[in-house]
Amino acid sequence: MKDKSDKKIEDPKFDLNEPAPSIDVIIVTHNEEVDLLRKTVNAAKFMEYPDPKLVNIVIADDGNRPDVKALADEYSVQYIGMENNKDAKAGNINNALRQLNSTLLTVFDADMIPFSNYLMASVPFFTKNFADLKSDPDNTEKIGFIQTPQSFYNADIFQFNLFLESSVVNEQDYFSRDINVLNGASGHALFTGSNAVFLRESVDRVGLFPTDTITEDFELGARINSAGYISLATEVAVSSGITPVDIKSVIKQRVRWARGVIRSGKNMHIFTNPNITFLNRIILINTWLYWWSFFRRLIFIIAPILYALFHIQVVNANFWLLMIFWAPGYFSLHHVLGDTPTNIRNERWGEIQETFFAPYIFLPVILETIGIRAKKFKVTDKKVNFSWKDKLYSIPYLILWGLTLFSIIIFNYGKWGSEILYGSVITFWLLMQFINLSFCVFISMKRNINRKSERFMRKTSGKIKYNGEWLPFKTRDVSDAGLSMELCNEDSRAVLERGQKVEGILYHKSYPIHFDGLVMRSSGQGAEKWYGLVSEIKNNEDRNHYLELIYDGQNKFVAAEQDNWLTTLDELNLNIIFHLNKIERSIMKKFNKNSR
Repeated sequence: MKDKSDKKIEDPKFDLNEPAPSIDVIIVTHNEEVDLLRKTVNAAKFMEYPDPKLVNIVIADDGNRPDVKALADEYSVQYIGMENNKDAKAGNINNALRQLNSTLLTVFDADMIPFSNYLMASVPFFTKNFADLKSDPDNTEKIGFIQTPQSFYNADIFQFNLFLESSVVNEQDYFSRDINVLNGASGHALFTGSNAVFLRESVDRVGLFPTDTITEDFELGARINSAGYISLATEVAVSSGITPVDIKSVIKQRVRWARGVIRSGKNMHIFTNPNITFLNRIILINTWLYWWSFFRRLIFIIAPILYALFHIQVVNANFWLLMIFWAPGYFSLHHVLGDTPTNIRNERWGEIQETFFAPYIFLPVILETIGIRAKKFKVTDKKVNFSWKDKLYSIPYLILWGLTLFSIIIFNYGKWGSEILYGSVITFWLLMQFINLSFCVFISMKRNINRKSERFMRKTSGKIKYNGEWLPFKTRDVSDAGLSMELCNEDSRAVLERGQKVEGILYHKSYPIHFDGLVMRSSGQGAEKWYGLVSEIKNNEDRNHYLELIYDGQNKFVAAEQDNWLTTLDELNLNIIFHLNKIERSIMKKFNKNSR
């Protein structure tokens, strides 16, 4: 069996003998906070390119906000405002495109921060394609767009709420770094909404971004492919953004994606459109059917419950037929996904994630299919907002969990010998669903977020002033709010006190970033001692370099690969212990309060 490594795309380099194309970098904003938008604009200014004058950075703001215009002026980038936008994100981008004319364009969501190598890792695909079209036009297909992976610098709801940030990969990585790379190997990668580079000609040819759908990204990419252009997907992340961690935002986001793909499938006539090639049709239909898989998952959950409690037989098969036809496929699927070269996700996590979304996605998919559409576009909230309503989202999982547990008990009660053997398939089926639903219950439980900003593992040097002397240090991690650091060598004997104010310099490459710090924490002893500081940076240029130091690269505190040493039962046991300890602390807190 061929794996993805056989289809890996070699990243081309810039041919300095060829002219670099002009490119419009469009940062799309609706109502996001300026502080969030600043990080993306700042990072865009730090992007490397053979001729920086050919990079035109644009803020497309359909809110016409004065503070966003001021941000654009501060960074000397183009601002394109808009009023009365009735076509959501697509309308905002189209309004900007009508005023731009570079050879290439790239689009970023407000929170999607490009790394400094973003353009150097993506634009060379086009320059090489331009050269190939000149030298061998009959055997070269024109590239319409390059999709780079969707990457996130914070833990998603599965990683965060299950305390598995360092051992489980972001749920979206499986599509971006596995599935879409394979799509691109056939020349039909899907556009996923941000951090993709387009040939402007291809976007113009299909009439700009489609507005009759809430997933303009999926439909635009499909239309470009249908127009005869190919699309590729790269594997290494060159940008990073925020993923929601509150259940309400996550569910709303996925419902929007589900409805949008179903709507775009209708718009494109993906089953009958003669302009869609055979391979592209398979990819589009597979994407469309994916959103129906949640309906299948719901049936898969309910079927053994119906049989165990009411003797309703959803699957008409005896024990031996299941052993011959079902079992080999089931265990082979687990083996194949466990043996993939990228080690991003296994079959068990696929089942857990499908189970989590199933109760909320199956009905919108059915409604959209029969023509009952969502009333309006819902932007994913970039802020974490918890309320008592979030607890209501746990209800479907708790009901299904309770029914499954009850079914296991009722179905096996009083059985002996061969009865247990012949009922083992139903019992196994129920147990697997019980494990999946147990994870879903834990995922739906709110976990407190104690940090205001994400930490990034960044190793750089600096120095602080201590008793009139400058002492060198090395950072352990950095964040918007501050940093943690270790004093170097013999200077580690110096002791900083909690609450002590310090003056410091931190280096971003060779640039000195001046900051005022306040020691908030110290830990360890001797050479192992480290300090946590909150910092204040007063100079604007220093602040810009500090933001680039933080966000230029992936967050290594978040797992990039699955930890295969940690089994599903280990992960479940870990969560049970965490939540039991939480209950114990809550009880002790109330007890101590009442005893005073």
